[in-house]
Amino acid sequence: MLKDRYGLPLSTTVAAARDAYVEGVDLLLTVYPGAAAAFDRAIAADPGFALAHIGKARASQLTGNLLAMRESLATALGLTDGASARDTSHIDIFRLLFSGQAVAALAAIRAHVATWPRDALVLSLAANQGGLIGMSGLPGREQDLVDFLEPLAPHYGEDWWFEAHYGMALSEIGRHDAARPKIERSLAQVRRNAYAAHAFTHLCYETGERDSGIAFMRDWLPLYDRGGGLFGHLNWHLGLFELHAGNLDAGLRLYNDAFCSDDHRGAVHQKLSDSSSFLWRSELAGYPRDPARWAKLIDYAREKIPRPGFSLADWHVALAFAASGDDAALEGWVQAIEELAKAGRYPSGATIPAVARGFAAFQRGDYAAAIDMIEPMLPDRERMGGSRAQVDLVEATLLRAYLGAGRVAEARHLLARRRPGPAILPVAGLEQGVPAQN
Repeated sequence: MLKDRYGLPLSTTVAAARDAYVEGVDLLLTVYPGAAAAFDRAIAADPGFALAHIGKARASQLTGNLLAMRESLATALGLTDGASARDTSHIDIFRLLFSGQAVAALAAIRAHVATWPRDALVLSLAANQGGLIGMSGLPGREQDLVDFLEPLAPHYGEDWWFEAHYGMALSEIGRHDAARPKIERSLAQVRRNAYAAHAFTHLCYETGERDSGIAFMRDWLPLYDRGGGLFGHLNWHLGLFELHAGNLDAGLRLYNDAFCSDDHRGAVHQKLSDSSSFLWRSELAGYPRDPARWAKLIDYAREKIPRPGFSLADWHVALAFAASGDDAALEGWVQAIEELAKAGRYPSGATIPAVARGFAAFQRGDYAAAIDMIEPMLPDRERMGGSRAQVDLVEATLLRAYLGAGRVAEARHLLARRRPGPAILPVAGLEQGVPAQN
């Protein structure tokens, strides 16, 4: 019986189909373009190979081709009669995911990996900060991700894909010494692994190794195809390092050429979140606003994300509305989130509405109101979705609000209890991480 790279049996008896399928899965796991074409080759070699059809459905979803996703899913579901228990469970998980049943999909994943722990493509749906645990909106989700991956580690050993994900999860909860060797081994085994590169940039951020992060990204990014799903986001990481180093011009070149470019090929929410957060952070650092850039982002948000429902995107849409001074649009957006929360369909609850209104108050210069809205939410900020590097924007905004309100003692207290390691937040009014005295 033919098996995949992780030793799991496959339903196909055609070696060419198996080889193309394994290639497609690896391209998905490394976040490189070309997965759909690889699955097409697998299907051409064996049209009845159900997992190749579901692999193509996942590749289509990630590139935003929802029609192709639905067609491939339907084909895969039509091939499940007589399929193995593993294949049936694997396909059903993707059915739940594609239909927006995130809670049910995560429960199915937990059950699936208890029996088939080395089904990496299924595991990948929940193994990172952008997955079903990371975006759950629940308190403690960072630790939950580590707790989810830890018992699976013996099944993977030093596998390059697993170690990159487990290493980043460890880094996000501050276990940097445990994270580093895993991430570095992953990169040493497969240098062209965009997720491992992503994990390393986060490690550099969390340990305050700004210059190492810049050097690594400048060396690694030329290896990566512009069509890769993380191309824009990895350039955002480099842009963030440049901003921290005081190199706004370099950051804005990356903004224009990569993470807010017209040919951005990553997820819609990545372009919006990376671009809006970079502009907001640059203004917190004291650089002037560019209204034209914000206006373009607002147009993009209105076209691509007409209603809330995905937390990471939602609070960045609110950020763009706040920056544009459109309080009516922001309030309408926030009220729509609150309606979802009342209906039990928004797990992060009141966190994003409160912080969003805080952003608007900050934009109006009402620093006291911004503090009153953001400060109580700070302990729950992980529920907003995204990595610690992304959610640090909330802390930076609160810090700048303290300074704007002349509440220097509270700014000092916030800095004193900030987690150790990350580079000092680039906020105007700080001198080497300490608020300047008036």
